[in-house]
Formats: sequence, C-alpha cells, structure tokens
Amino acid sequence: MLTVVIGLILASAFAAILVYATELMPGKVGTVAGLFFGFAFGMGGLGAALLGGLADMTSIGFVYQVCAFLPAIGLLAAFLPNLDGARRRRRQAA
Repeated sequence: MLTVVIGLILASAFAAILVYATELMPGKVGTVAGLFFGFAFGMGGLGAALLGGLADMTSIGFVYQVCAFLPAIGLLAAFLPNLDGARRRRRQAA
C-alpha cells in the first residue's frame, strides 16, 4: 500500500519537471515533451532491469533497502539553475 502512495507522489512531480523543461526551451513544447517521456520510460525500463538483476543476485529485501535511499538523489535539485534571476537580468539589460 505504501509503495503505491510513494509511486503516486513521485509520478506527480513529472508534470512540474516537464513545465520546467519547456521554460528552458521555449517554443519547442513537443520536442521537450517527447524527449522527457522517452527518457522517463527508457530510464524506468533500464532501472527495472537493473533492480531485477540486483534482486536475483542478492534478495528483494536488499533491493527495497537500496530503493529507500534513491529519493535522496532529489537533493541534487538544489543545484538547478535559478531561472527567475536570469529573467530579471535580461529585463534589466533590455
């Protein structure tokens, strides 16, 4: 039950990521959406295969422990560029 809730929470961030990406490449909404959907499904497939292989080598309990730490990668979002600051500088220069 908790896995379903966690999956829904993680999936809810996809729309925000897509909006952020379209701001980085304005006017290319279809290209950005296609790239992100393709990338997301491709990485999901690779991740499932890798985690399945890891479960075969160790145990499913170990894979659950590994997956518990994967959301910590989201802390890297603190290093994303600040778009508001760049927009302000462009407005002031114009």
